[in-house]
Amino acid sequence: MPPSPILDIGTIDLSRVIATRADVYRILPQRFEFETIDGIIHIDRERDILVAYRDVRADEWWCRGHLPGRPILPGILMVETAAQMAAYYANAVHGSNKFMAFGGIDEVKFRGAVTPPSRLILVGRALENRTRRTTVEAQGFVDGRMVFEGKFTGLPIE
Repeated sequence: MPPSPILDIGTIDLSRVIATRADVYRILPQRFEFETIDGIIHIDRERDILVAYRDVRADEWWCRGHLPGRPILPGILMVETAAQMAAYYANAVHGSNKFMAFGGIDEVKFRGAVTPPSRLILVGRALENRTRRTTVEAQGFVDGRMVFEGKFTGLPIE
């Protein structure tokens, strides 16, 4: 049984983009195939909550091989997208643009396949957000159904 959602995504306007892909990657250093976030929809600094999205398309680089004839978004790419969301939040709150490296990946569970075309909504809540370490619990949803969850720790690298 999945955990309770961090945020009821029905309570926010999913069409209201507050940071575009270009805005996100002015802060994050990933490029090309590893630009995994398409936009930020919601930031609540009082509750340390962030909502982002990724549009999963049939023309993405991984579709050809994972899996031919029935592409499924690799779980590791869901993890990468959640980690980038956490890094974006940490840098936005601290006003920096440091590279956030993985410091830990914990309690990850995959609860459903993500296939193109779909919109993966990511909801994250910072459990710890300090200049030297950020830990975010994240959940991913497609069509209102939780497809993954986990906790991600990032460490800034100079």
